[in-house]
Amino acid sequence: MQSLSQFLESDSSSASLQEVLFVTTQTCIEISSALKKGSLAGILGMAGNENVQGEEQKKLDVISNNMLKSALLASPAVRAIASEEEDDIVPATTTGEYLIAFDPLDGSSNIDINSMVGTIFSIYQQIGSEPATEADFLKPGKEQVAAGYVLYGPSTMLVYSTGNGVHMFTLDVEKGEFILTRENVQVETETQEFAINMSNQRFWADAMQHYVNDLVAGKDGSRGKNFNMRWVAAMVGDVHRILCRGGIFIYPWDNKDPNKAGKLRLMYEANPMAMLLEQAGGKAFTHTDRILDIQPEGIHQRVAVVLGAANEVDKCLSY
Repeated sequence: MQSLSQFLESDSSSASLQEVLFVTTQTCIEISSALKKGSLAGILGMAGNENVQGEEQKKLDVISNNMLKSALLASPAVRAIASEEEDDIVPATTTGEYLIAFDPLDGSSNIDINSMVGTIFSIYQQIGSEPATEADFLKPGKEQVAAGYVLYGPSTMLVYSTGNGVHMFTLDVEKGEFILTRENVQVETETQEFAINMSNQRFWADAMQHYVNDLVAGKDGSRGKNFNMRWVAAMVGDVHRILCRGGIFIYPWDNKDPNKAGKLRLMYEANPMAMLLEQAGGKAFTHTDRILDIQPEGIHQRVAVVLGAANEVDKCLSY
């Protein structure tokens, strides 16, 4: 059984990229330990302030963000970071080679009910003689050199790709390291499972409502087969389920807040998850565009998301 460090050494990735991945994942092990202490450590509940998106922060949002920020800024391989919890990018060293964007604790509304949360990260290569700027981060997702997430559930799991397939690791808590448990993950092209927040249905475009109504109608409707619905309320959990057993995840555009194109952030959530799904044989789109082709306009840009089993994504988009 290979450890993450052994697996990285056998990868064709540069030593500096391996360094960024190792620092990120080691910090996630520390976040996992903090999560397991829960109320005993006084880390649950609200932090008393809002992030740049106007969302009230949980204590663990702030704690996990600060842990990743400190560790990554101390790495000589990191040029700058961008976080969902930071207003602006944070430059590190001009000699660093990599930009890393991350959501330090996806699904943080699940913390207080002891449900699944995770850390999502996206890495780009960028070299320059001047300090990094936000413009340096505004690259299409297809330019990512690595992406992944760490899922904090009954076991802590790392899932990542450097463009050579998707690989899953499970944390061995006794050894304090990730062990390879599944290599070259592939997602079936067909599925009978979908994930969507049905409470927003009245706000969706008509076409999306028709598509979901056809799923719910099951074998009695035009699709001719039954579908199951699952919803974790954390993208990291729903995507992990798709990578493990297939499905489609949708967070569509809605008119609840017309100023927001979607709920999910392109840089911190949609791009890294799109890279993973495509590497596993799936697809990832907005209503109209391949997510990895989108030219970002800002580090906190939001988009609609339709990703998962390739044929089901195509069927959804056909509506």
